[in-house]
Amino acid sequence: MKAKIFLFFMLFLFVKVNAQNSISGIVTDAQSRTSLPGVNIVITELSTGAVSNNQGHYIVNNLPNGEFLVSYSFVGYETINKEVNLTGNTHIKLNIALSPKVIEGQEVVVTGSFTGTQHENTVQINAVNEQSLNQVGTPSVMAALAQIPNVDVISKGPGVMTPVIRGLSLSNILVLNNGIPMENFQFSEDHPYMIDASGLSRIEVIKGPASLMYGSGAVGGVINLIAEPVAEKGTIVGSANLRYYSNTVGTNSDIGIKGNENGFVWGARVAMNSQKDYLQGNGQFAPNTRFNTQSAKMNVGFIKKLGTFRLFYNYDRDKFGMAVPPALALVTERGRENNVWYQNLTNHLLISKNKIFLGNFKLDADFSYQNNNRRLEGDPNNPPFELVNMTLQTFTYRMKGVYNFNEKFKAFLGIQGLSQTNKNYQAPQHIIPDASQNDFSVFSMGRYHWNTNIVTEAGVRFDHRNIFIPAYTSNGNPVPDMTRNYNNVSASLGTNFQLSENLLLRLNLASAFRSPNIAELTQNGLHGDQYQRGNADLKNQQNTEADLGLHYHSRHATFEISAFYNHINNYIYLSPTNNYTNGNRIYQYMQTPSELYGGEAGIHIHPHPLDWLHFSANYSYVIGKIISGGYLPLIPANKLHFELMVTKNKWHQFRDGFIKVQTDYAFGQNHPSEFESVSKSYTLVNLIAGTQMKWGSQWVSLDVTASNLFNVNYMSHLSTLQEVGLYNIGRNITVSLHIPFGIVNPKQ
Repeated sequence: MKAKIFLFFMLFLFVKVNAQNSISGIVTDAQSRTSLPGVNIVITELSTGAVSNNQGHYIVNNLPNGEFLVSYSFVGYETINKEVNLTGNTHIKLNIALSPKVIEGQEVVVTGSFTGTQHENTVQINAVNEQSLNQVGTPSVMAALAQIPNVDVISKGPGVMTPVIRGLSLSNILVLNNGIPMENFQFSEDHPYMIDASGLSRIEVIKGPASLMYGSGAVGGVINLIAEPVAEKGTIVGSANLRYYSNTVGTNSDIGIKGNENGFVWGARVAMNSQKDYLQGNGQFAPNTRFNTQSAKMNVGFIKKLGTFRLFYNYDRDKFGMAVPPALALVTERGRENNVWYQNLTNHLLISKNKIFLGNFKLDADFSYQNNNRRLEGDPNNPPFELVNMTLQTFTYRMKGVYNFNEKFKAFLGIQGLSQTNKNYQAPQHIIPDASQNDFSVFSMGRYHWNTNIVTEAGVRFDHRNIFIPAYTSNGNPVPDMTRNYNNVSASLGTNFQLSENLLLRLNLASAFRSPNIAELTQNGLHGDQYQRGNADLKNQQNTEADLGLHYHSRHATFEISAFYNHINNYIYLSPTNNYTNGNRIYQYMQTPSELYGGEAGIHIHPHPLDWLHFSANYSYVIGKIISGGYLPLIPANKLHFELMVTKNKWHQFRDGFIKVQTDYAFGQNHPSEFESVSKSYTLVNLIAGTQMKWGSQWVSLDVTASNLFNVNYMSHLSTLQEVGLYNIGRNITVSLHIPFGIVNPKQ
């Protein structure tokens, strides 16, 4: 055992790696016993797989040694996951029988401590799949997250949205792009994440502290955007997506292509999103909420016996209008072009993701470089037009070695780091000064299967952060050099109890931390229409959270209920004060002991023998308090969500058809913070229909979504446009068309 532990702490193992492993078999219908062509076979951890042919046969070869989960999925059938252990020259034959879908089965998720199915994890991970992303009734990918209980968004219009998880937001939430932390000034609700839904297969969400795995900034949770899998070996395939939004007279389109030539994989996708100022429920337009975005994504790599080696490049060019008081006076007609008071953003992201499989040892090595340029353009008739121009450059690395000691115990040891610089150019407003930040962490976690019914995970992490801000001038006053060092230890303990075949209990305890960021330490000036002032004396924010969850599933029903309590020492938040400067209220960063508590509950019923009927409902509840008295800002209202869906698997030339009605009831937020207003309750109804239809040899997907069907004029408590008297978006009809295409390489 000691020898195994020694090997685990070595990052490189010298073993024979000439494995020639393969998995093959036939996929059939469990009832009719007939073969199923077109079944997707995916090994998520390797981003590779196959599709069954007309005889239902499949083969995935050239695989490395190791333990992997193989997923078998097909439209209208339940997904099956099989665990395989490849040990060298292994040729596994797996014949699979798929049953018609009743309740969604276990998904394979990658954002947790270890890759595995939902029921294996000690923390619950929610996922939003590609189909749900296509059915979102607004042109922001973040809006798709609001369908998850206790996940919401702070909105500054349909283009600028930032996530909220169990009452925590902004710097307390970590957004990952393919596992890489996004770095684009996310300390403010004015700063949208520069992401879009093109080329995504799904989004995974962890609710609760995940600092142990991902570092400072993940104290409230993690949102991971996961790219589409590679093409099947020997094929070149692609897809086009077209969306139209009636409310904003907007279009969102993308087209991509990808190929796989004997393990050499590549892909490219471009997207454009253009939206006019949205219409409120009262029929009036919301001035300067227009936005225009463009993006390009490319990837290239190898998937071989030794592992996977992939390079990703993302380019985003975005313009977001700002509905601030100066803009409201200038924008008198509804339009599409950004001319006054808009954010002019450019982002480059380069990612190197690598996995090396050496028997029982796996090494993950991820590196990234991000270059984010943020400009604020004001009034062209009132110079200077360019008010802000700054660039944030970030290099990150994360290396993690995972070792399987035996069938019961596996563990990982990793290091993670960041080097970041912010630089201001000639524009007069410096939201934050020139600064540099360097992070280093070491972390470890183990998973132990006590028996088939109990799994325990425990881990610990050490973080160090150094921030250096050279001397600068703020509002004509000299500010001396500032150096800050922050150290902290995080720990977590979680257990998964399989009480019976259908009943699962999860219990988690975690202590996580977040260091103050540069904005919270230094800000001193106008940011949008707020005068924001930092606090150089801020300390580490430390939280301790307990989570308890119960999950029940059967063939025709699922039920989920969970509760959490989160105590936060030195909670950092931006609070308005009673002081003003030049007519602008001063907002000050403060710290105070706080607590958040609440929970969520959900049920999904598919009554037998009414195979065409689905009913689901969920409830979200969260309270955020200051220990000394009062309530925290930006806490979402409690919500009820109901959904009724009827389905039709096959009908003439159509398949996987559905119609569903959604009802969302937001309770009044009667516990606002000191400077917030009480928000009224409201009810929204959405109607969604979709199907797949045959177009030549391809299946084309069509979805139509009518959101806010009755054109309710309402204000969400998390809409920051309340401050300028604007309501949320009114009725919107979205039409979404997904067109796949493909070319089979005859050489394969």
